Amino acid sequence: MKHHASVNNSQTETISLAVDAIRCGGVVAIPTETYYGLAVDPENEEALQRLFALKQRPANKPILILISKVEQLLLYAQEIPKVYESLINRYWPGPLTLIFEAKPHVSSLLTGGTGTIGIRLTPNEYARTLIDEFGKPITATSANISAYEPARNVRDVRNAFGSGIDGVIDGGPSTEGPGSTVISFSRGKLCVLRRGRIAIPGIPECTDF
Repeated sequence: MKHHASVNNSQTETISLAVDAIRCGGVVAIPTETYYGLAVDPENEEALQRLFALKQRPANKPILILISKVEQLLLYAQEIPKVYESLINRYWPGPLTLIFEAKPHVSSLLTGGTGTIGIRLTPNEYARTLIDEFGKPITATSANISAYEPARNVRDVRNAFGSGIDGVIDGGPSTEGPGSTVISFSRGKLCVLRRGRIAIPGIPECTDF
């Protein structure tokens, strides 16, 4: 499931331009380990509002963020539940999104008003390079109009948004398959919010969301 593509010099330049765009409040489509995603600065409220408008996304739908190293978790998560540690050690980096209690400064646009934040450690080299050059995590909500199929290549991105976004990093077509598996820790128990690319035995589906 993981991408192992290296980033060459011309792609590094494209990533640098993407970083500049994101720093200026722009929206950039990026490859990830699942679908193409839309990256903005998660601490720029205007950029988040623009992201919701582009996707025509309901305000109560949260936006996940990508990190490039585990240490970045505590920039947005209040704490790392002990029960997550084995999942992090086994499945990260990879297509597993974990739900954390969000720190107070995290925008309600990211949390969808839930007070929680979805975070994933990406194995995709393009996304990791972008995060490292940007200096902090980025959003990675799927690159599509809400309720439509997620973009799996640059053509899909262009068809969905045209010139409405500020750039695209071409990482080639995404692999076939569903989105990331999403796991929450609620009322002292792990549960699966969404079944996806990683099948983790022994964890039931969430029933109180």
